[in-house]
Amino acid sequence: MERKVITTADGSRTIQIPDWDEQYHSKHGAIQEAYHVFVKNGLALFEEGGVAVLEIGFGTGLNAFITFLEARKRNLKVDYTGVEKYPVSPGEIEQLNYVSRLKAERFEEVFGKMHRVPWDRPDEVGEGFKLTKRQMDFAEIGDQEAFDLIYFDAFGARVQPELWTEEIFSKMYQALKKGGVLVTYSAKGSVRRAMQSVGFGVERLPGPPGKREMLRARK
Repeated sequence: MERKVITTADGSRTIQIPDWDEQYHSKHGAIQEAYHVFVKNGLALFEEGGVAVLEIGFGTGLNAFITFLEARKRNLKVDYTGVEKYPVSPGEIEQLNYVSRLKAERFEEVFGKMHRVPWDRPDEVGEGFKLTKRQMDFAEIGDQEAFDLIYFDAFGARVQPELWTEEIFSKMYQALKKGGVLVTYSAKGSVRRAMQSVGFGVERLPGPPGKREMLRARK
């Protein structure tokens, strides 16, 4: 399926799948969306110490990179697991401009290493940040009470409804520790009901630019 790199409203780039009219990040601003959904309403709940993060849809590595940058500011040690079935190509990675847009040139090597490290092998890509990438289908996840925080950043339910089902959210619920949190850009009623049906407590929150609401779920 064709993929192309596009520039979003805040100047940061993302990957678009024209046949689906779907992007890896919001066309209203990739970096803005990532910070609002995953940092402001997810990572910011965790104070000094350590946090285990599971990302559903590693994709361009943007969410992992901003988590690395924010963790340094917050004195957080991060054990980050990113799941991705279809990895982004080296050519696509070269076209992404997250390092410059985030004014994070001193950590350019960290962003590059996030994409170069082997799959299924933990690697400390930066100080206090351990990354494990898994190339697998989301339905194959079987972790039990392993994570404090889940970034649920799969393609939208409009194009991949099978990723937003009770079956998938049951796996997410099982993967979280008690008190753990899942955040996602989606605010669809069917998604909220699927989360609630497997045991999550769900709240609607103001969404990022271009979206009225988003969801945050707690175990």
